[in-house]
Amino acid sequence: MVLYESTRGGNEKITSAEAIKRGIAPDGGLYVPCKFHKLNLKEIKDLVDMTYPERAVAILRHFLDDFSEEELIDCVNSAYSHKFTHVKVAPVVELNESLFLLELWHGPTCAFKDMALQILPHLLVKSMKKTGEKSKVIILTATSGDTGKAALEGFADVEGTGIIVFYPDNGVSEIQKYQMITQTGENVKVFGVRGNFDDTQTGVKRIFTDKELISFMEARNLKFSSANSINWGRLAPQIVYYFSAYADLIKENRIAAGDKINFVVPTGNFGNILAGFYAAKMGLPVNRLVCASNDNNILTDFIRTGCYDKRREFIKTVSPSMDILISSNLERLLYEVTNHDGKKVSQWMNELYVSGSYDIGQKNAKEIKKYFWAGWSNQDETLKTIECVYSDYKYVLDTHTAVAVDVYDKYVITTGDLTPSVVISTASPFKFNNSVCKALFGENKIADKSEFELLELLSKECDLPIPAGLAGLDKKEVLHKSVCDKEGMKDAVIQNLLEEE
Repeated sequence: MVLYESTRGGNEKITSAEAIKRGIAPDGGLYVPCKFHKLNLKEIKDLVDMTYPERAVAILRHFLDDFSEEELIDCVNSAYSHKFTHVKVAPVVELNESLFLLELWHGPTCAFKDMALQILPHLLVKSMKKTGEKSKVIILTATSGDTGKAALEGFADVEGTGIIVFYPDNGVSEIQKYQMITQTGENVKVFGVRGNFDDTQTGVKRIFTDKELISFMEARNLKFSSANSINWGRLAPQIVYYFSAYADLIKENRIAAGDKINFVVPTGNFGNILAGFYAAKMGLPVNRLVCASNDNNILTDFIRTGCYDKRREFIKTVSPSMDILISSNLERLLYEVTNHDGKKVSQWMNELYVSGSYDIGQKNAKEIKKYFWAGWSNQDETLKTIECVYSDYKYVLDTHTAVAVDVYDKYVITTGDLTPSVVISTASPFKFNNSVCKALFGENKIADKSEFELLELLSKECDLPIPAGLAGLDKKEVLHKSVCDKEGMKDAVIQNLLEEE
């Protein structure tokens, strides 16, 4: 059986169901598998003729082996059968003979978070039953924009759960904000936070380990869990789409089975690209994982130097879901490259908390460079990339995917590597239409237009349908108006729980 342990050490080994239910370890660490199953080439080739749900079951069974085959099939079919608008769920689109896009935004909220957050509620409910959990689980989540809506969409009115989402009040797009504050559901609550995403994420992590609040919860038969990628049940489904993309390239005769490919991943919290690293550990033929950052290029600096230093200016950019200076999932990578040295990881995380930086040393930095290459794109370059790709290919990129395409170009120029590469496309261009329209049509054409008017403009000019999840969003009733200071997040949670009694 695959068991899970904390990245910060300790001898406790738990099942996947227990890890999913808890979300985060009691010591503040993240749960990771003690070992990884390695697929052989035949197992990878077997994926080629499968549907996306079938591929998901084939990969997830190696992580969730305390779930029966029937339970996994039920979870997967519930997640991917009817809420995704593309028959392939996660299609691969060719830009040119060496560059492809993996579109992960055909779910109900038009962002890649749907790939995991449509299945997580089903995994969580089954995990609660498996572990004999009698408490109600409260999902507590910080979001830089996309996770919040996807989590709300997934957990709304799910029996035995409640969900509280915090977002930076002025740190998300208008469309992202409206997606959250109009969310219906008897068990959902949304709060804006006066601060940036890192403030919001740090506040949530503190709440998870607040002993006073935990006692308050236990007295009311409640338990916290997470829908952020700190929860293994959120991260494991993301591994699937790396294998799926590879299988599709084989199916389309773009590569032969066994050929290595690159993945280029726009990332802030490091969860998306970490899933690619885990896929490589499972035997997927990955040549290089290219980590693409925006102006908040802390991950670029870290991968190049081995020093993680968050003591820098936080920059609000046109790719807001990547405006992050504390990349939570990075500690899972550190745990792997140090051969599961929980004490060392715990020390680095404490240094980050106390002084704002840590250095992993040249040996560990060299190990990371075996897998990763890193670069970043400033905002002007990002917008220029949107313009150029549309001019060359008549394909509309969102701002986050454009960061990745620009960094891919820099990677090729720097290394000369023309290995077939897949860019992880994380959001529909309609979600970030202000910046996309600015890049395509210029300032004058978008002046004085709201994001909702720009939906119509982008649709008309580029002959693309407005996604159903975004159409008419501004006409919906605003149901969540609460805003709190970052110091008041704990009180907001308590007040909400008291109101629910």
